[in-house]
Amino acid sequence: MWEFTLTLQKAALPLALICVLYAVRKFAEFRQVVRLTNNWPGFRTLFNDRFLFFPFRVRGISPGLQWMFYTKHSDFAKTGWDVLAAVNVFPSPGITYYIADAAITKEVLGARARFPKPTETYEVLATFGSNILVTEGDVWKRQRKIAAPAFSERNNRLVWDETIRIVEDLFHNVWEDKDVVEINHVLDITVGITLLVIGVAGFGRQISWVEDGIAPPGHSMTFKDALYKVSHDLFLKIVFPTWLLRIGTPKMRAFARAHAELDAYLKEMVQNRKSATIKEERHDLFTSLLDANEDEADDKAKLTDSELFGNVFIFLVAGYETTAHTLAYAFIFLALYPEEQEKFYQNIKSILPSDRAPTYDEFSSLSYAMAVFHEALRHFAPVITIPKKSAEDTTFTVTNPAGKKATIPVPRGSYLALCTSSLHHNPRYWDDPEAFKPERFLGNYPRDAFIPFSGGPRGCIGRGFAETEAVAVLSMIVSRYKVEVREEPQFVGETFEQRRARLLETDNTLTIYPKRAPLVFKRR
Repeated sequence: MWEFTLTLQKAALPLALICVLYAVRKFAEFRQVVRLTNNWPGFRTLFNDRFLFFPFRVRGISPGLQWMFYTKHSDFAKTGWDVLAAVNVFPSPGITYYIADAAITKEVLGARARFPKPTETYEVLATFGSNILVTEGDVWKRQRKIAAPAFSERNNRLVWDETIRIVEDLFHNVWEDKDVVEINHVLDITVGITLLVIGVAGFGRQISWVEDGIAPPGHSMTFKDALYKVSHDLFLKIVFPTWLLRIGTPKMRAFARAHAELDAYLKEMVQNRKSATIKEERHDLFTSLLDANEDEADDKAKLTDSELFGNVFIFLVAGYETTAHTLAYAFIFLALYPEEQEKFYQNIKSILPSDRAPTYDEFSSLSYAMAVFHEALRHFAPVITIPKKSAEDTTFTVTNPAGKKATIPVPRGSYLALCTSSLHHNPRYWDDPEAFKPERFLGNYPRDAFIPFSGGPRGCIGRGFAETEAVAVLSMIVSRYKVEVREEPQFVGETFEQRRARLLETDNTLTIYPKRAPLVFKRR
């Protein structure tokens, strides 16, 4: 026994020495990286905020997963600068710059070659194939050249007309023209609307609210249900291999089934459109994408079938989820702030004195609807950060609120996080940033400090689609119904601040969304 203990002690000494040497080396590497930032203020932690296995905010351990969404601009305000430098130890020492400065944000977004997208961050969105969101360089240029023409004025007009039709169908056949409509969660309405809109304006699938509940022959799920399930639980593809998803928990199996169904739908759509003997003139995104691809003279520049599927999937997800979630927040804000809702209603009535649906030609006149949508986006941009990386050694020049300038070294390979929530709540650009004030978007506003659609060459090509749909939905519903918070007995006596926090409590999948917001729609 004594000999065994002695042997164990002898073995432990070299092991302890190795651990000490490893710790010393890591500390030396860490200090060297800190010096590369000129010791710029920020976080010094074991892990960066992207380390999924420790998502908590603990001083010296991690800034916390998506910390900037919860603290808004306050962490920047504490240091007095709108750029923070984070240096982590594991898995290897690295630098992250968090940016809430409008000038630097504009510089980063405008210089695609100097500050490319870290494509590895988006790998999960390539689940159906390569696409314009997950690529960079020449591959991105080639794909965008073919995809961009689909988002045309003709498509925007189609978006408007179909959105009006879908909302009127909601009024008559779902709400049955009732004077009072109570819903358990606002997403039940906004997700349904945007899924039907992307179905027809995106893919030429005109389906009513009633028809959408029936799966077509050869399918066990509707197109809408399969798309919703895949986009909502796409994180499962990051964590688990396909074979495990097929035999795992009920949630995993449901996702695998939805993924297979959506894959089948996409292949059917591509094949049916390619094999059609009579070519119809259509302006939906899918047809325009296929037409542009077929018209490309250079065969090497054409999209492969995998790239077609990948871009179609991105059109689907981006075309419904981000708009649905932002519309949900917009309706919550209108219910919480009835005075703002009344201003919006009066704007609608000044344009539409009679009880009729607005036309696409009146789109630009419905300025308050756009302002409401933009203000909801300012508070709850779909993505919390826009990731970039530095392709070269460079510097940022930053100015603090007092006018003092400083130069920040940015070594090649530094990870850059453009913090949308922090920038959108920066009091240097936004008066009373926590308030809901749509009118701030009616005049001149700090456009460089408003990036819900990103910006620069890689700005969202679907912005016009989303804004057209949102203005139509908001104008139609608010012109007919007053939106209020649904009263529930368990929340009697809550303060306005408590009610606002409850209704705006947020969760996150691919984009952020309200957890639960019961509302009432009352006929005007």
